Amino acid sequence: MRTRRTAALLSALFVCFGVQIEAQATAPDEDLATAEGVVAELYEIVTFDPGTSPDWDRARSLFLPEAVVVLRSSREATTQFTVEGWVADFENFIEQRNVVETGFIESIVKTVPWVFKDVAHILVLYEAGFPGDERRQYGIDAFSLVKKEGRWWIAGILNEIPDRDNPIPPELRP
Repeated sequence: MRTRRTAALLSALFVCFGVQIEAQATAPDEDLATAEGVVAELYEIVTFDPGTSPDWDRARSLFLPEAVVVLRSSREATTQFTVEGWVADFENFIEQRNVVETGFIESIVKTVPWVFKDVAHILVLYEAGFPGDERRQYGIDAFSLVKKEGRWWIAGILNEIPDRDNPIPPELRP
């Protein structure tokens, strides 16, 4: 009887883990196979059409749980976030600016990758704006990634906004 209970428990655990493994196998693994693929996936997630919103669960799945995101919040200040704090800040932006109605574009203009073994740094020049509005804001993101468990994870993002006194660095100019 004890053997039957143990077998039933093991079977239940196997089924649970099997479902999780199957779900991971159906995820777009090719996006996670390279550091640049993970970064590109994040930009695709935060770009969305009017009437929709980002897939925040998919976005969260790209980050290590301990990841840190540091964004330029004003000309003089930056703000540090956990992944959950970053998601909440982005959702706040969407709500305050009524971005669900307009949609949002944040696209990669140029990347400068550096990969060594299981660590990577990806510099990104991006442009952000709203569909139908020709005005675009350029920004620079510096991603740190680590490869573990057979895929790449975002460990941190640092953000800066070029300006007249500090233009886009030569290595990132389009």
